Amino acid sequence: MSIQYLIIYKFTSLFNILEELDLHLNFKIIFIDNEYSLNERVKTLKNYLIVSDKQYKNINNQFVLKNTPINILKLLETVNIEFLKIQFNNQSEVKVNNYIIDLNSREMLIKNNKLKLTEKEINTITYLSNLDRPVSIDELQEKVWSYQTNIETHTVETHIYRLRKKILNTFNDDKFIISEKDGYQIK
Repeated sequence: MSIQYLIIYKFTSLFNILEELDLHLNFKIIFIDNEYSLNERVKTLKNYLIVSDKQYKNINNQFVLKNTPINILKLLETVNIEFLKIQFNNQSEVKVNNYIIDLNSREMLIKNNKLKLTEKEINTITYLSNLDRPVSIDELQEKVWSYQTNIETHTVETHIYRLRKKILNTFNDDKFIISEKDGYQIK
């Protein structure tokens, strides 16, 4: 797991308290008191949470500590929960070609366009995108639909057809899932 950084932004008293506990915390503490330094620092960090005593515009991963004083154990618990939320949200987005697939909301996005997908459609896209080869109908039946491969069904073909049609209608993209002689593929 990567190092977690707790950035204390323009909140000197909190930084002073946490700095005393630094050896007992499971994250690194950084104090920043100006917007430029903050923007430069977060460019180099992946796993960070910014704590401040008031809301600032255009700051991601921000937690505002309004109710003070607060029990230090409660504060640490809240900070850990916020880190878990950030990690959960970061893991929920999968990039496939130019699209972002949001696994939590089951949406496919590009720029301002978004398409709502079913769970099977999400599973199909993620399965196809993780392989660098065409995937046969039998393999999709087994891995995505959990069907036995010797059952005669047109479920896969029907779902792929409908999914391709939805993507074409929403994004005007008829080359997202392509048919190969050996099956379907996302290139």
